[in-house]
Amino acid sequence: MTIKSMTQALLLSLLLSFGMSGHLLAQSERVDINTASAEEISERLIGIGPSKAKAIVSYREEFGLFEDVDELINVRGIGLRTVDQNRDRLRLSNENPDA
Repeated sequence: MTIKSMTQALLLSLLLSFGMSGHLLAQSERVDINTASAEEISERLIGIGPSKAKAIVSYREEFGLFEDVDELINVRGIGLRTVDQNRDRLRLSNENPDA
């Protein structure tokens, strides 16, 4: 095996393992944006600080449960890039925790 082919194999291995890391989150480790607190959202999502997390919770309280994670773009300050960065970290329940 040549150095070039070994380098390519190593690079491919690293890319595959890095690319799969986001997909390996267990469902229980994902953030349920229909039930999570603002603190939980800000701690576990990329690019979401306390003020954006509070905006997510406020939006949910005003407009009801999210039916799709893409609806997060309706929250002021959250764009599609942020949703895409967190897509593998998000989940949705259909149960209202206050009911």
